[in-house]
Amino acid sequence: MTRDVIRGSRESNTDSLGKGREIGPLGSVGERQERKRGPTHTRSGRGKAQMMWLAASVQNWWDEMNDSAKWQDGVFYFLSAAYSLVSAVALIQVVRIQLRVPEYGWTTQKVFHFMNFVVNGVRAVVFGFHKNVFLFRPRSHMFRSEISLLKASCFNQVFTLVLLDLPGILFFSTYTLLVLFWAEIYYQARSLPSDKLRIVYIIVNCGIYVIQVCIWIYLWIHDNRIVESIGSIFVAVLSFIAAVGFILYGGRLFCMLRRFPIESKGRQKKLHEVGSVAAICFTCFLVRCCVVGSSAFDTDMSLDVLNHPILDLIYYTLAEILPAALVLYVLRKLPPRRVSGQYHPIR
Repeated sequence: MTRDVIRGSRESNTDSLGKGREIGPLGSVGERQERKRGPTHTRSGRGKAQMMWLAASVQNWWDEMNDSAKWQDGVFYFLSAAYSLVSAVALIQVVRIQLRVPEYGWTTQKVFHFMNFVVNGVRAVVFGFHKNVFLFRPRSHMFRSEISLLKASCFNQVFTLVLLDLPGILFFSTYTLLVLFWAEIYYQARSLPSDKLRIVYIIVNCGIYVIQVCIWIYLWIHDNRIVESIGSIFVAVLSFIAAVGFILYGGRLFCMLRRFPIESKGRQKKLHEVGSVAAICFTCFLVRCCVVGSSAFDTDMSLDVLNHPILDLIYYTLAEILPAALVLYVLRKLPPRRVSGQYHPIR
């Protein structure tokens, strides 16, 4: 009888699936496991909710900053001031070199600093008048037909692209001038012919400007998103080539200087100069390659619009302002007043 009562009690504690449950003072095993899992799942759910809330808050902050006229003005005026400062330093360096060695003409060092002055000066003017650049609109009374208005709209876009892209191409020409100088030193040290290096540099740069102008003209005639993306890819490829050039010839010159005798005059200083400039320029052109290449496929990464001030601040600071300032600091030394033999301008 007692066994039947016990058996009946056990059967009554069997769930609908036929599986037995042991009931203790704290409840069944399943109930205890659910109580154990409950707080963990609750904390996990709260963590996910907090992460989603944080991501939404950051996205809202990003959108507010991008759409804020105050942030847009503040960022672009800051960029204009920073570019103006770098441009002024480059111009001062040109004047100092001219006063130091007036007997020399336009040496590589002087041309480099002058081109830095031009590039950063153009950037300063463009960002100083950023509203006129990004929101440029031709006067409507100049165009009498819808076709003329459409061409005017295309001209507006191309005009903005020219003002934003041309300094980038000039930046490429300016800093690849250092690659040319290093290549000349390396070839001369190896007793290799270096007469055609400057000709190649000029031809390549002229070809780059011709291709870029053709892209602008096509966009003026036919507004095409694909061609605009091709233009961005073209700039990204140029940046990658420049980065490879700095690693290739900067690395070769660095290794060549390391093989010089330890007692060589200025050896350590030259090693530091070449290594620093090569690393800085390689990094900045690699950043430019990645960002510009991404903007060709993602409109949210576009740098040619007014409502991406934070992205513009990060990009132009890392890709142009900071590298230009560091390179000008590294190459701040003036040439000696009297030089015996051949004059090597960048020291």
